[in-house]
Amino acid sequence: MFITVGRKNLVTAISIALVGIILACALGVSSTASVFFGKSSRKIPVYGVDTGEGEKVIALTFDAAWGADKTQGILDIMNRYDAKGTFFLVGFWIDKFEEETKAIAKAGFDIGNHSRNHLNMPKLSDGEIRSEIEYVNDRVYELTGKKPTYFRAPFGDYSDRLMTALEEMNMVGVQWSIDSLDWKGLSAKEISDRILPKAKSGDIVLFHNNSDHVLDALPIVLAALKAQGFKFVTLSELVATGGYTIDNNGIQHKAV
Repeated sequence: MFITVGRKNLVTAISIALVGIILACALGVSSTASVFFGKSSRKIPVYGVDTGEGEKVIALTFDAAWGADKTQGILDIMNRYDAKGTFFLVGFWIDKFEEETKAIAKAGFDIGNHSRNHLNMPKLSDGEIRSEIEYVNDRVYELTGKKPTYFRAPFGDYSDRLMTALEEMNMVGVQWSIDSLDWKGLSAKEISDRILPKAKSGDIVLFHNNSDHVLDALPIVLAALKAQGFKFVTLSELVATGGYTIDNNGIQHKAV
C-alpha cells in the first residue's frame, strides 16, 4: 500500500526533522544515543530527587575503593550530627576491609555497589558487567545480610547496556548532583565551598572515604546544612526503586 504525502506536509516534516538534528548537534548529543526531534532516548541514572515541598533532605555518599583509615572517623562524625549516609564499595575493597564493611552496615548506613574491580563498565561485555555487579552484591550479603539496591558506576560512566543490566537485577543506577572533588586534595574550606552554596533538597553529594581532608570538611558541611534545616538521609530513604520517572537532567520524580 502506498501513502500519498502532500508537498506542503512533506516540506514541513523534513523541516522539523532537520531542526531536531540541528538541536541535537548543538546540545552535543552523543552519536550513540537515539535522537528523535532533538530528544535522547538514552537511559539516565539518578542524579538527584524531586522532593517537592516536603522536608529538606540531602544524601551524603562516600565511594570506597582505596584505603580505609578514615572510614570509622566518617561514621563517628556523621553520628555526632545525627546523620546517616551511603557508602559505595568496590569488591576488592570489601575483600580487604571486611570488618569496616560490617561496621558501615552496623552503623545504619546503606551500602551501595561500586563494581568488583573499578573498571570502565561500558567497555565490558554483558556477562562481565553482570559478574562485576553480582560479586559485590554477594559479598555484601555474606557480610551484612543485605544486598545492595543502588549501583554507582566507576568514573561515572554509564551506558544503556549497563542501565538495562541494573533494571534486570532490580537495581537503580545512582550518580550525584554535587561533586566535592575531595579526591583532588582540596582543603576543607574548598570542599565545603563547593557544596554549601549549591545544596538543595534532593541532592546527592559525592565524597570519597579516604580523601585527604574529608574528616576536616565533613563537620563544616554537616553543621552548615543542619543549620539550614537539612536532614541527612540514606539513599534508600531518598531514591525510589519503582514508580518513578527520570527527566533529562537525571532528576527522579516519584509517582504521586
